[in-house]
Amino acid sequence: KAKSFLVAEEVVEVEVAPEAAPEPEPEPEPEQEPEPVPEPEPEPETQPEPEPEPEPEVHEEGIPSAPKIPDGEKVDFDDIQKKRQNKDLVELQALIDAHFECRKKEEEELIALKERIEKRRNERAEQQRIRAEKDKERQARREEERLRKEEADVKKRADEDAKKKSALSSMGSQYSSYLQKADSKRGGKKQTEREKKKKILADRRKPLNIDHLNEDKLKEKAKELWDWMYQLEAEKFEHIEKLKRQKYEIKDVVTLANILVTFCWQKHYLFIPHYLLSKA
Repeated sequence: KAKSFLVAEEVVEVEVAPEAAPEPEPEPEPEQEPEPVPEPEPEPETQPEPEPEPEPEVHEEGIPSAPKIPDGEKVDFDDIQKKRQNKDLVELQALIDAHFECRKKEEEELIALKERIEKRRNERAEQQRIRAEKDKERQARREEERLRKEEADVKKRADEDAKKKSALSSMGSQYSSYLQKADSKRGGKKQTEREKKKKILADRRKPLNIDHLNEDKLKEKAKELWDWMYQLEAEKFEHIEKLKRQKYEIKDVVTLANILVTFCWQKHYLFIPHYLLSKA
């Protein structure tokens, strides 16, 4: 006969030997019940220690952070590489878009600047054209005014000449002959003075015959010319000083004469006294 006992959640089978022939049975002793095996006390569950909180990662501007690998999971490096490439492509596309946007803005500013320059050039050309037209009109007016004045002067001189001719014709041929004689005398006098001047210069500027002279004679001739030039300069200086003195004396006499005339007019003299004239 087998008996089964449940001890600590395990089944233990116990074999019992077969019973012998019945003997007079003594009084059965009370079977002692097996002591119950004390159940093992449950071990206290250990509480997992709290994991330290991860420090916040500091991401620098412009430097992409590496993707975080989860704990306890299988890492797919292909997926990480693909995500990184996608992120780089997005950043590159953003940079390209910003570059093209900036370039488009610069092209618009350049076009606007060219338009302003062209507009200013056209305005300057228009101003120069208007100024040139005004200058041309002003010059035309000045030319017309000059021609009108010249015509008026010519007409005035023609009228004066006609009046003079009519006056001369009325005065008779005697006056005209007198004028002709006066003109001829004046012209003859001028001619005489010119001829006299030429004659004096010809006498002074005698030709130099020095081809036949030797060295000593040439030195004497040069000394003679030097002395003559020195004499002319001295005479010129004397004449200039004499002219200055005469001008001063004339000025002094004129001043004294003016004083005498003023004095006589103040004293109501009809003539200048002789003693004043003698002093003058």
